[in-house]
Amino acid sequence: MVSLINIRKLRHLKYVDNFHQYDLSFKRHCKDGKLPNYVVIEPRYFDILTAAANDDHPSHDVSEGQKLVKEIYEALRSSPQWNEILFLVIYDEHGGFYDHVPTPTGVPSPDDIVGPEPYNFKFDRLGCRVPAIMVSPWIEPGTVLHRPSGPDPTSEFEHSSIAATLKKIFNLKEFLTKRDAWAGSFDIVVNRSTPRTDCPEKLAEPVKMRDTDAKETAKLSDFQEELVQAAAALKGDPFNLVENMTVSSGLKYVEDAFKKFYDDGQKAKEINEVEDTVSADASTRRTTTSKTFMQKVFSCLVCDR
Repeated sequence: MVSLINIRKLRHLKYVDNFHQYDLSFKRHCKDGKLPNYVVIEPRYFDILTAAANDDHPSHDVSEGQKLVKEIYEALRSSPQWNEILFLVIYDEHGGFYDHVPTPTGVPSPDDIVGPEPYNFKFDRLGCRVPAIMVSPWIEPGTVLHRPSGPDPTSEFEHSSIAATLKKIFNLKEFLTKRDAWAGSFDIVVNRSTPRTDCPEKLAEPVKMRDTDAKETAKLSDFQEELVQAAAALKGDPFNLVENMTVSSGLKYVEDAFKKFYDDGQKAKEINEVEDTVSADASTRRTTTSKTFMQKVFSCLVCDR
């Protein structure tokens, strides 16, 4: 859901069927050996009594996040596709803990955009280190990657390394920005000629860390407000609707926004199959196409404005 509402290009009609509810689809796809080449799993960001948040954001129980990792790993491990898997667990923040390693400077700006006054940030430095865990039967136990071997002598592993790795292993035509062209790729972590057969099938059960229940009547956090506002963009609602929302009502709004997007997409696909077809006029023999009202609405939804 977060990928959908933050990355506008994913809102195109052709991508509608690429979105699945994790609880309903992931384990089944693993069991049936029908995982696609690339899968992104988003955690739950809203903490409610019936489904605890598992995103590791404060004040959520971090054991729920570890349960999610355990659940994903065990589903992958039992899949007939296990010997084709590289499971990457990565965080977008360092958690506020002290890091003795200075943050790298002088790195390529992705697109040469400069931030506003008064800081005029040039996006030419990295932040604090974050954990990244890679799991695969093709990795030797205890493997640790400290620095990449290229493509530039100054290259580092950073979040753009994901895009750089995808480009390399799938032989994509071009990089997204100058940053992922510079970033080191993770493919060097694959350091075995044959897959391991001793990977555990089950992981230990995480210990619950929080004694209190989810506070679903609490106000939204700043991050949750941003998620709701992004969902509002899908529905065309005003952003100030978050002012009186609770965690539970915010979650319902986001879920409803996604459902509406998905349902509208399916309707648009049905109309497309029936009405947006190439036809030949008997008298002129010219090919024409018609665009229905639903398709115009959907086109407006995905435009980059």
